[in-house]
Amino acid sequence: MYLKKVIPITFSALLFLGSISSVNATDECFEGLSRSVFKFNMAFDDVILEPIAKGYNKLPNPIKNGTSNFTSNISTLLSIPNNLLQGNFKELGNSFGSFAINSTVGIFGFLNPAEKLGLKPLKEDVGQTLGSYGIGQGCYYVLPILGPTTIRDSIGIIADTFVDPFAHVTIREKELLSISGNNIDYYSLKGTAAVDFRSDNLTNFESLEKNSIDLYSSMKSVYLQSRENKVGNSDGDQEDWDLDK
Repeated sequence: MYLKKVIPITFSALLFLGSISSVNATDECFEGLSRSVFKFNMAFDDVILEPIAKGYNKLPNPIKNGTSNFTSNISTLLSIPNNLLQGNFKELGNSFGSFAINSTVGIFGFLNPAEKLGLKPLKEDVGQTLGSYGIGQGCYYVLPILGPTTIRDSIGIIADTFVDPFAHVTIREKELLSISGNNIDYYSLKGTAAVDFRSDNLTNFESLEKNSIDLYSSMKSVYLQSRENKVGNSDGDQEDWDLDK
């Protein structure tokens, strides 16, 4: 029953992606609406996300680092199937080894002994996997709360919940096992990861806001460059916030 639902959805999505792969990511889908959503997201950030991130930064370092390690370790689960889909077996080994070591020796991922052993896997998602097969990003737009995206990455976000093992034991638990799912675990983890990322980039966000003539365009440039780097597994990364590119 589960596969009967997934296969048609996957096939339809791939057909749609094929039709939009030639669309340039610099093109806009509903730019006026996206700019309005962007203003809403900035207001949400000012009122809610940024204050929470500043408070999070005041936590004792062992707690903050442990939380960051834990969310990062869980996110590695999504990288494992995507490494396999990309045929990147070296990174598959890094991801699997890192998760196994950190989940055991690292006390459920709150510590990161794998990194000390040289295991620092790249984070992969379905959007990157589709990009690795040559599927273009499609046009750019902004989603409420979730922020900047493209057609390819929007489909990737949905597909992630079918590929991610952590999503399977939380939000897709009911579909797979015919028992009540536990959505709050999945979304709580995603929310915590967002706060952790925001807290690590307080200065970068402030610098971008201060130095941008058009903040919307600057954020678009940062996002698209980040996704291009991630697909190519290059050194540039959104987490590094290399804003000079």
